[in-house]
Amino acid sequence: MTDALPYRPCAGIMLVNRAGQVFVGQRIDTTLEAWQMPQGGIDPGEDARTAALRELGEEVGVALDQVEVIAEAPEELFYDLPPELIGKVWKGRYRGQRQRWFLLRLIADDGAIDIATPHPEFRAWRWIDPAELPALAVPFKRALYTQLLEMFGTHLSV
Repeated sequence: MTDALPYRPCAGIMLVNRAGQVFVGQRIDTTLEAWQMPQGGIDPGEDARTAALRELGEEVGVALDQVEVIAEAPEELFYDLPPELIGKVWKGRYRGQRQRWFLLRLIADDGAIDIATPHPEFRAWRWIDPAELPALAVPFKRALYTQLLEMFGTHLSV
């Protein structure tokens, strides 16, 4: 049954600081200790890069002139929701996400980050070493985060 559901089009951002650390946020709508990178749906008529930059502002409060785009993943990455979340997330319309990822560098200082946005997604944030990323993610995103580290590895100090 879930195979008939489509994947939600999404853009994701791996935001790094000058030290090569990756931004992760802890979602506000869960009590889990899992952390994730900014991401969000692509609106109809919107391209993935525009969506990624919009989501960065909406979730992290960072303006376009405070980042530089370093790389774009060469292909979309997919993940499936675990069975217990299908029907609960995104009004049951999707089985997971197909994501276009971008690697961005914060060229401003940490003060540019403000997760207290009009519609907050994160309750906390921090910088981590890229190698820590998969272990901090929810289990169903770990393989995707490992793929991202491989794709963006030449740009990171992993």
